[in-house]
Amino acid sequence: MEVFIAVVLVVAAYALGTFPSAAIVAGKKNLDITKVGSGNPGASNVIRNLGWKTGLAVFLLDMAKAAIAIGLAWLVTGERRGELSYICLFAAILGHSYPITRKFKGGKGVASGGGGMYVLFPLTSLVLFSSWFVLTKVTHKASVASLTISIALPFGIYYEGAARWEIGATLALVGFIIVKHLPNLRRLKTHEEPDII
Repeated sequence: MEVFIAVVLVVAAYALGTFPSAAIVAGKKNLDITKVGSGNPGASNVIRNLGWKTGLAVFLLDMAKAAIAIGLAWLVTGERRGELSYICLFAAILGHSYPITRKFKGGKGVASGGGGMYVLFPLTSLVLFSSWFVLTKVTHKASVASLTISIALPFGIYYEGAARWEIGATLALVGFIIVKHLPNLRRLKTHEEPDII
């Protein structure tokens, strides 16, 4: 029964991740977010095309997906930072990045990952969340801000008392986000990466 419940929670986490925040919010503005800018259905592309207010709504919705997934695991197991919480975090990020409902074409996992980490490590996440906005304003590149806070994440949770296996899991998440940003890194190298508003 415990295995069954765990499987149900992981499937539910993936399903939560597939919720098309960017498509719904941009759609209310009569815009197909996959047809403009980078074509990525994430908060950064929404900000570029519809402004900060609309983009922030997407950002918060994407954060909520993984946060809720971890919250469900926490509710069932009684462990906020248990193994199932991390598995549900990854499932939600995979649902966001590779949604079966949209031919596996989704976002890059930064906002959804950030929402999950906020439940697990609120202090570190609050600092990095604020840093993302500052870095974006300074560099005008959402990808630079996203990669910077992602790389800083393992160091932050180390100082917040993360176990060794949690740091390892977080490093895997960082690796995933870096891989998802490889096209951005190539555009940064050729000075073709679009600015954010």
